[in-house]
Amino acid sequence: MNAHLKFALITAATVLAVAITGSLGVWQLSRAAEKQARQADMDVQSAKAPLSAADLHLAPDPMALQHQRARLRGTWVANSAIFLENRPMDGRMGFIVLMPFALEGVDGSALVVQRGWVPRGFEDRTLLPRIATPAGVVEIEGRMALPPSDLYALGAPTVGAIRQNLDLPQWRLETGLPLLPITLQQMGTNADGLLRDWPAVNLGVEKNYGYAIQWFGMASVFVVLYVWFQIIRRFFIRPRNNTPNV
Repeated sequence: MNAHLKFALITAATVLAVAITGSLGVWQLSRAAEKQARQADMDVQSAKAPLSAADLHLAPDPMALQHQRARLRGTWVANSAIFLENRPMDGRMGFIVLMPFALEGVDGSALVVQRGWVPRGFEDRTLLPRIATPAGVVEIEGRMALPPSDLYALGAPTVGAIRQNLDLPQWRLETGLPLLPITLQQMGTNADGLLRDWPAVNLGVEKNYGYAIQWFGMASVFVVLYVWFQIIRRFFIRPRNNTPNV
């Protein structure tokens, strides 16, 4: 191959490789900036005054209340509780207990409350744990959150007390309650025996910075190799004279 053509092809390949890896690094930085902006929004939400039942009832978009604190009064609908199985907490597997909460002072509004986590029995996996539930009007505190994420499941959604995932439209039909699309992760004292060590929301900004460093590092390697082999060694370092002595 002609030396000039070879040099041109290597140069073009290097420019392309640097452009691709550099652009991927920039993209990762932009993703990190987006997540930082979302984290700032979450911090603003969590710093607001606690929501009341009226705030939930009157909100045009309940999903916009995510990450806000809430202090609510109402009554538990204990006979409609469900247990989401195969949910880890504190390094163990068990159930997340979901229970409807009828809000006081607003006509017909109800909220799904993630009351907490309980371990699952090993001898009888269908045995439901007893959950202490006070009767009458109570006050609870927590943080507004999305419903628990779905796990992979085969077939149609399960019914009954033990379920793999929460099918909110189906549960609305079963309970007859106008359950809001957002839920409350209950916090506070655990006199009811439920564990409430909810994981903090981690957007993974550090991963994006790590990936960006890797991509920029690869781009730097391409540049260094090109400069050394195609410029310094080609134009500034003369090849050794290998002619044998007579």
